[in-house]
Amino acid sequence: MGRKLPQFIAATCVCIGALGTGTVLGWTSNITDDLKKGKLNDLKMNDDQLGWAGSAMTLGAMVMCFPIGWIADILGRKITVLLTVFPFTIGWLLIISAQHEAMVYVGRVLTGIGGGSFCVCAPLYTSEISETELRGTLGTFFQLFITIGILFTNVFGYVLPMMAFNISCAAVPIAFAALFFFQPETPVWYLRKDKAEMAEKSMRKLRGERYDFTGELKLLQADIENEKKMTKFSEAIKTKAAKKATIICFMLMFYQQLSGINAVIFYTREIFEAAGASLAAHWCTMIIGVVQVVATVFAAWSMDKLGRKILLCISCGVMGFSCFLLGLFFSLKNHEVLDEGGIKNIGFLPILAMILFIIGFSVGLGPIPWLASSEIFPPEVKAKCSSAAATFNWFLAFCVSRFYLNVANAIGNDITFYIFAVICVTGIAFVLFVMPETKGKSFAQIVAELEGAAAAE
Repeated sequence: MGRKLPQFIAATCVCIGALGTGTVLGWTSNITDDLKKGKLNDLKMNDDQLGWAGSAMTLGAMVMCFPIGWIADILGRKITVLLTVFPFTIGWLLIISAQHEAMVYVGRVLTGIGGGSFCVCAPLYTSEISETELRGTLGTFFQLFITIGILFTNVFGYVLPMMAFNISCAAVPIAFAALFFFQPETPVWYLRKDKAEMAEKSMRKLRGERYDFTGELKLLQADIENEKKMTKFSEAIKTKAAKKATIICFMLMFYQQLSGINAVIFYTREIFEAAGASLAAHWCTMIIGVVQVVATVFAAWSMDKLGRKILLCISCGVMGFSCFLLGLFFSLKNHEVLDEGGIKNIGFLPILAMILFIIGFSVGLGPIPWLASSEIFPPEVKAKCSSAAATFNWFLAFCVSRFYLNVANAIGNDITFYIFAVICVTGIAFVLFVMPETKGKSFAQIVAELEGAAAAE
């Protein structure tokens, strides 16, 4: 554990910032009733305004994903991650002091800018400080801390007054900056900037004084020298490996968002209330948050043991089944197939389905799409293509979070969840036949496999 401990500490510190992203994502999950009642500075928000308040953060995230990769290449991973504190903090201050719903929307957009930036930078930082055998485990820390942030909002959104709750959310990015400030820049970035001495100091801090990292540093240097000889982006994107990596990453983002996860995260309480669950909606929301954290811990433990593909297949299968159960429950309830007593007898079903859904998401479709973006893109296209994939992800997140309630009202919440179920199940075939396994492989080996697989087609 000697040389691994500094890597775990650095990954943990950077991913504490993801806790801030989780608070932004989960902000509405347990306070919608309070927002409707005007407990945010006497602002009473209707369902349409709540839809914009919930989804506005995805617009900020989507806008920032492209430039943040370029900024991280120029300023460095560490400085760029620390800069996210500013939009986070200003956004929360606007929400805390809001006198009009427009201030809430702008605050949500700004916190979304911070969250979207973090979704690109944190996995990049983690992948560049990690040894190959730790990359999968440390890569899941990002999703783990997002789930902890969502649980934070589930609990404190219920137990704290509105003002105290928002202040506690604003404190998270400030605490992150204080902790992460003392962590090193990645040795990979230093090497790309021809700062070999600084790269050595960074590696020494990340591996420990007693570990001989000379060989590892030479391999990184060789990879970077090869990068410098590579073609421009406009030519590199035409290679078979780049094309296939792009398809894989974009489709994983598609399956992550069109599984319905943001409908569940943003509107957990509404779903339980619509289902008439036998347990109070706010308790159901907290239970879901706890389950998500526990399941993501399991994913962190199993990522480098079981591999990405098997976890994704399990994830898609479990989520598809749980969406079917939710759809079935709403069909029985909405079409009055069962009387009120019968519905009450199966009131546990939406809770069970949501728990299964969150478990499935947390072990696969939650962490792996973000990890894949940092693993499988060839180095000469990684920054731009990862940003493009993240932008696509947040665009889909906006569509789902903004229009879920509208679609559910128009075609029925049962049909909506049946659609989510079908999408999840098709993800199994995609993973089995298209995605390569990246467990325990170097970046060069992954790119070579993509070239070979593409050639074979």
